[in-house]
Amino acid sequence: MLSDICARQQFTKIANYFELLTPQSVEQIKNYYSASARFKDPFNDVQGVAEIERIFQHMYVSLDNPRFVITATVVDGSQAFLTWEFKFRFKRFDTTTEQVILGASHLVIDDQNLISLHRDYWDAAEELYQKLPVVGSLMRWIKKRVSS
Repeated sequence: MLSDICARQQFTKIANYFELLTPQSVEQIKNYYSASARFKDPFNDVQGVAEIERIFQHMYVSLDNPRFVITATVVDGSQAFLTWEFKFRFKRFDTTTEQVILGASHLVIDDQNLISLHRDYWDAAEELYQKLPVVGSLMRWIKKRVSS
């Protein structure tokens, strides 16, 4: 079992990695995830460090200037919740407006201080779909109808 101090230091290191992530540093992801780690978010559910690396590489292909800002970290032993802002610009649609998605990550590290589970929580409907042309209009209409 990892000491609380060791775990806190590792989660600080992980948070720093994500805040400084670049297309070039994605290949270092293997230094933070176990070989059989699981990653899940509203669009993906993959296992293995190669698949996780592929998701982050795709982020840089699909979006302009994507970056994470960690806003808080809560550590409890070998697990942590990181709240974050994910900032980016669309490559299509509205290419000038910076978009912000608010979310949280649940991370679990193993005895080697590597992430074994990474689960992202964010509302795709509110944070993403409403910002897209056509789909956004439909989502806002549905939201208005449901809340009436």
